[in-house]
Amino acid sequence: MKFLSVLILIIPLSIFAEEVGYQEGDSFKSKKSREVVLYQYKTDASRVNTALTFAFNLGDFMEYAAVDSRDIYKVRRGDTFLLTKSFQDGDIFQVTLTSKKTNNEKYFILAKDLKDNSLIQLEYEKGIPRNPFINAGSLVIADLMLEHFENPKEYFLNFVRTLAENPNIQSNENVAQSEMENGFRNAALVNFIKSFNNIKNKPEDVLDFYYFHCAIEMTTTDLAKCFRVFANEGLIPNTEDLFLSKSQCKRMNALMQMCGFYDQAGEFTFKVGLPGKSGVGGGVVALLPNQYTVTVWSPKLNKKGNSFYGLEVLERLTTETGTSIF
Repeated sequence: MKFLSVLILIIPLSIFAEEVGYQEGDSFKSKKSREVVLYQYKTDASRVNTALTFAFNLGDFMEYAAVDSRDIYKVRRGDTFLLTKSFQDGDIFQVTLTSKKTNNEKYFILAKDLKDNSLIQLEYEKGIPRNPFINAGSLVIADLMLEHFENPKEYFLNFVRTLAENPNIQSNENVAQSEMENGFRNAALVNFIKSFNNIKNKPEDVLDFYYFHCAIEMTTTDLAKCFRVFANEGLIPNTEDLFLSKSQCKRMNALMQMCGFYDQAGEFTFKVGLPGKSGVGGGVVALLPNQYTVTVWSPKLNKKGNSFYGLEVLERLTTETGTSIF
């Protein structure tokens, strides 16, 4: 049951997942030649990244981001490379080609190119998602819950209602249906993972349950209450129910600290200093163990996919109150 406790508590976190965060030590392999290049010089990669970020027109882009063809390496079929160092908040990575010898010991790649080819990583890792907060990870968790519960939708909804102390929380059927009709990337992911036998149920059943919990409607108060269990050493507030052990709670908070903010987890740790999770809808929830949980919402996103003003508010909160886990 302890195993299921962790699975169930990961679901409210994974509903925010949209992007893959990469880090030093990640390895990639290309199955076929792709329009992806490695740059010999970091300055070249930085100029191209700037031009792509600020949507230069074609003429300005060609002038500003021009790179000598002799200073790039085109990724070929069978190439493997290792991320060795991160720059510009994870926008650029230094890489080492591990599949062949070249004239250069190191190259640089844009994180955008890694995201455009995220299935490479799943294939290289045999369909095992890196963490439960990315889409692939939450799809696997949805599959596990289908295995363990006779009526997973009812169980999960009641569980969220209990944590939030709100019996009126519902899943929006229209939102779930829209996700089902347009979630082509998630459909590709679940079928791809299925090909490695890491999904046990029918892909359409997994997607149906996944979109059900993605469409749950909650207020910021509801969400803050749901996270109190993580700030309370696994004990559900106002009850005698110890849902997680202290060790499990510590690990869940550590996962949020390391993986909860896409490519901005390190910056959030540095500026805010709390475990938490953001979502592409503009919501952010964070907690200080044994003291409080806090939720903010503002729909404007920064280039990392996190709430622009939400993160600023949380930074001010911990700075002015002098509270953080550090």
